[in-house]
Amino acid sequence: MMQRRSDILCVSSIDWDFIWQGHQEIMSTLAAQGHRVLFIENTGVRPPSMRDLPRVRQRLSNWWRSTKGFRQVSDNLFVYSPLIVPLPYSRPARWVNRSLLLRSLRRWMAATGFNRPITWMFLPTPLARDLVTRLDSELTIYYCIDDFASSSPEARRISASEEQLFRDADLIFVTSDQLRQRAARFSNRVHLFPFGVSLEGFERVRASDDPLPADIAAIPRPIVGYVGGLHQWVDCELLCEVAQRMPEASIVLVGPEQADMSALRTFPNVHLLGQKPHADVPRYVKAFDVGLVPYRLSEYTANVYPTKLNEYLAMGTPVVATNLAEIRRFNADHGDIVSIAGTPEGYVAAIRRALRPSSDAEGARKISVARTNSWSSRIAEMSKLIETAIATKGSSDTGWEETLRRTYRATRRRAAEIVVGLAAVYLLLFQTSILWWSAGPLKLSSPPVQADAIVVFAGGVGESGQAGGGYQERVKQAIDLYKAGYAKYLVLSSGYVYSFREAEVMRALALDNGVPLSAIALELKAKSTYDNVRFVKEILDDHRWTKILLVSSPYHMRRAVMTWHREAPAITVVPTPPPQSQFYDHTRGATLEQIRGIVWEYLAIFAYWRRGWL
Repeated sequence: MMQRRSDILCVSSIDWDFIWQGHQEIMSTLAAQGHRVLFIENTGVRPPSMRDLPRVRQRLSNWWRSTKGFRQVSDNLFVYSPLIVPLPYSRPARWVNRSLLLRSLRRWMAATGFNRPITWMFLPTPLARDLVTRLDSELTIYYCIDDFASSSPEARRISASEEQLFRDADLIFVTSDQLRQRAARFSNRVHLFPFGVSLEGFERVRASDDPLPADIAAIPRPIVGYVGGLHQWVDCELLCEVAQRMPEASIVLVGPEQADMSALRTFPNVHLLGQKPHADVPRYVKAFDVGLVPYRLSEYTANVYPTKLNEYLAMGTPVVATNLAEIRRFNADHGDIVSIAGTPEGYVAAIRRALRPSSDAEGARKISVARTNSWSSRIAEMSKLIETAIATKGSSDTGWEETLRRTYRATRRRAAEIVVGLAAVYLLLFQTSILWWSAGPLKLSSPPVQADAIVVFAGGVGESGQAGGGYQERVKQAIDLYKAGYAKYLVLSSGYVYSFREAEVMRALALDNGVPLSAIALELKAKSTYDNVRFVKEILDDHRWTKILLVSSPYHMRRAVMTWHREAPAITVVPTPPPQSQFYDHTRGATLEQIRGIVWEYLAIFAYWRRGWL
């Protein structure tokens, strides 16, 4: 236990409400010891996919029921559920996310007096490293628990960031010898701490005469069990072999299904009980006659230390595992206490041997091994290393000079971020097609059909930002449609007046191009798209016209058509904007006026929605 109370910022690789693991165990223990802990939920090592939708929904729910993403879950323990752009290796997204996260964190830290925290990293992404380098941490710890780069093809890009974190961290904890060897290439501050077991809960259940949970109590014995996430690294084919070769045994799997388990459901002796509360896990393990560690052998699992191993042993339960490197090391340290098998036949044979009656001494030995791997002893050892590192770092501090240097470095960093951010925005908006991609949903256009009238909405100032800046090409489109015979009448709508009434100028242009006066109706009151629709509808109703070709700017069409549908649903509206718009002519980048026009249109849609006009 650390003697001095500290603020601890945990950058986690899982969410707080995910399966209980070392992340929650360590941070809840430190909070119980009097340290203040802020637990930042996972910001991701890969872009999300469809299987992540439940987690995304949970993150949104957490945000909604919290205060700007922050909530308190127990004494001294706070959880932050950030909403970010889910592109962990995109430089623009990283810049946006860093700005959002740092602003929120600094406001929360200022409000709570959370100063110079110990930053405890479980996540080595570029964004996570950005938080470490920009927050004034007293000490940085990286607890490397997985080989993230081998977890998925998308996550391989994490390697460079993790290697830099190995170099920069004041302390590095790892859960497996393979991870220790990898970290030692970059740092001499590496310490091996496999995940432990919360021994008190298991000892309490083991000594208790309380009944087992109802769902597992009803399952026939013997029970060959697994507790934990049913993820892609669980060897489903191996478990199917066990179920088929051992019909007399019940295969019980306790944990959330994170991969396809349909093959296992075909066996009548397989029971999938789903995720259980963390406090109930010892009660389920107590029902097991044998505990399984059925992981596939892969580049990823070569670095995995199974947490469930000590949970089984804490209950005195025999364990059968696949031939994982960390299981072999565990046996070397503790005298072949786990049965290891490399083939399905060998795995089944090992389970059968483990089901034979064993002596009390064998069970006591398993429990004794679990005690040496308890979380309480792990955290106590970690705390000693942390105190030593803080004392060493403090003794080398040069006082005000170092503080001033840090201040100048932070100022230079912020200035550089602003310059880089402005440059990125400039390049995106003015040198790429991103504006036109984002503006695509605003455009609506359909082939012209026979209609009662052609309606032209002039724009007043319009998207061009200049008086009368768009009506010419709109009137030309209407004249072309009229001459092609799609309708016998034009309705020209605008209530704007410059030197002349805009609608009258539009009529003069139509007359000059051969449209007879009898075919033109004017609407002279409209000051907005909403007015255009309301006042033109009156003209249409007077003439009993029910179908129109609507002419307006290409990027105004979405709002105009939505307004028609809301205010005049009986009118059939066919959007027919000009095929070429001089104002919106582009190849890649955009002008400032074009950007302003597109942004204005999105803002106008939002305003119309708020007013109930859409």
